[in-house]
Parts: sequence; C-alpha cells; structure tokens
Amino acid sequence: MAKTFTTILEKSFLEARKTKQQARIDELVENFEFLGDWEERFSYLIELGKNLPQLEAEEKIETNRVHGCQATVYLCMTLDPSEPPVFTVRADADAFIVKGLISILLLLYNKKTAEEIIKTNALEVFRKLGLDKHLTMTRQNGLYSMVERIETLAKLWRRSESLYGDWDTADI
Repeated sequence: MAKTFTTILEKSFLEARKTKQQARIDELVENFEFLGDWEERFSYLIELGKNLPQLEAEEKIETNRVHGCQATVYLCMTLDPSEPPVFTVRADADAFIVKGLISILLLLYNKKTAEEIIKTNALEVFRKLGLDKHLTMTRQNGLYSMVERIETLAKLWRRSESLYGDWDTADI
C-alpha cells in the first residue's frame, strides 16, 4: 500500500514539474516569435548565454568535453538524490551564442529523470524556434553533439541502474 501511495506522489510530482517546464519552453518559443528578425533572435540567444553560470576550472577537463562542436564545450551531469532521481545538467562554452544554446538545453533537460531525458524531443523544440534553419551547419552539429551526449549519459545511467542498482554519480 505504501509503495502505491509513493508511486502516486511521484507521478504527481513529475506531472507538476513537466507542466512548469513546458510553460517555460512555451514562453521561450513565444519570445522567439515576438522578436522580429534573426538578428534580434541571435541577440536574445547571446543574452541567454551571458546569464549562464560558468563551470569550475576542475570541471573543464577532457572527460567532460563535448566533441563535434565548433566552440569548446564542457558538459557535466549530476544525479540529484531525490525520489525519483533527477539530473542536473551544467555546461559552459567559449562562445556566447553556444552558451545561449546551452541555456535552452538546460531548460529542456534539467531536473528530469533519465526516462524523461530520453523521451525529450529537443530537435522539435529547436525546429519550433527556427534554429534548424538559421544556425550554421557547424553550430547545428555542435548542438546535436550536446543533445547526444546528454541522452547517452541518461541511457548509461538507466542501463547501469537496472543492472547494478545504486550508481555513483561521479561516474557520469
């Protein structure tokens, strides 16, 4: 009985979080649509990037580097000990436009379970924002590399959790 009650609470918590995240994504899409031309939209993206917190120097290591990006990008994921466990994604780059793209990724992926991360269709959000048509091919490749890295880490955690139970988040 207690497990059923816990499951109901978890589902309720996930639904409330999902609704809040969807509202923030909808607001982002509306902001992009409100801005007239792509010069203004890129300026907005750069502003988002300027507000991105930097990673610590010890986090900017080769293990955390995302390959396939034109800019130098580092990405870390940690597992929050909540129930259900959710991930915090942090990243940094040496280009403001890429930092802006990272801000969008954090909006899409932060505080989600591995299952939610895997089910997130980031490419659909990028399409809604028009980024698929207005980013250079090298920026698109970098963006796809960041998405792939986040999804891969979530899949690795899910697979190892099912095999081994508790997993040390330092391994991510």
